[in-house]
Amino acid sequence: MRDLKYLAAFSIPLVAFFSIGLRGLWSYATPFYAFIIIPVLEFILSIDDKNLGKEEAENKAKNRLFDWLLYINIPIVLATLIYALNTVTSSHLETYELVGLVLSTGIVLGVNGINVGHELGHRQSTNQRFLGKLLLLPALYMHFYIEHNFGHHRHAATKEDPATARYNQTVYSFWFTSVFRQYFSAWKIQLKRLKRNHANFLSAYNDMLWYFIFQITFLCVIYLIFGKMGLLFSIASAVVGILMLETVNYIEHYGLLRLKSKLNRYERVAEKHSWNSNHVIGRIVLYELTRHSDHHYKSSKKYQVLNCHDVSPQMPYGYPTSMVLALFPPLWFAIMNKRVPREMISA
Repeated sequence: MRDLKYLAAFSIPLVAFFSIGLRGLWSYATPFYAFIIIPVLEFILSIDDKNLGKEEAENKAKNRLFDWLLYINIPIVLATLIYALNTVTSSHLETYELVGLVLSTGIVLGVNGINVGHELGHRQSTNQRFLGKLLLLPALYMHFYIEHNFGHHRHAATKEDPATARYNQTVYSFWFTSVFRQYFSAWKIQLKRLKRNHANFLSAYNDMLWYFIFQITFLCVIYLIFGKMGLLFSIASAVVGILMLETVNYIEHYGLLRLKSKLNRYERVAEKHSWNSNHVIGRIVLYELTRHSDHHYKSSKKYQVLNCHDVSPQMPYGYPTSMVLALFPPLWFAIMNKRVPREMISA
């Protein structure tokens, strides 16, 4: 039964369905649940820093149940978006209701879409990676697969990495620098891969071009079915999902930098280069994304067997709480700056 704890990750789309159906002030039920109720629960519940034993970890890594808990997110994310689109285009809604539904739908696209797409994007199976990219489609962020896997994991905790927030950088500044730098970085990586394979820009191997085509087609289909309002709602929800991801990126590596050797080479990525959080609710709802240090230490590890390392810098709060704190830069700096290792600040 303990393995079914990750069913709690579906609580966010469940609340979103109620938001869409009930409307009114209920439109804001999802952000209220994600960023008020969950943080309160994280304050109440104790943290869990236990790791699995070797044999138990091996058994859980082979258990297909954990994979299916990810796959189920595909119909859930698409159903949430379609339900929301049908509601906003067939009902007379007040502006505040539209804003609430955009936030609710966007949170689902970020948590159950991009986050799960990220997990599947690291799998060895081509089919699983395909499903991961499919989950990135509604958020219009398919290039994330290329930049994250072939860029971020190589450059994490360096100034060359778009997804590593600098010391004293605000989350609002980071949103702009990370979004645009990641997109151009993905293109740079793609063009290098084409050149290495002696393929031209219009080659069938140009994944970035395919992602552009898929996403434009996706938006065209929405426009044809749901009209202009549906198109604008879909884009706005995608933006919210993207900002959810980028806020997570912000808190995951804030201020942490790899040091350089005398040969001007960066030290290898280690457990100390990502913030870790053992707060239970955030761990479950985000499929152990909060054990990010171990994920970077070995990116092929499945979410259910990620470990906590003593050398990893620990966040004082869970990821949902930290995301809220990041929106208030003076408060964020006051809490986090003193936790950043001094040698990394001057790196």
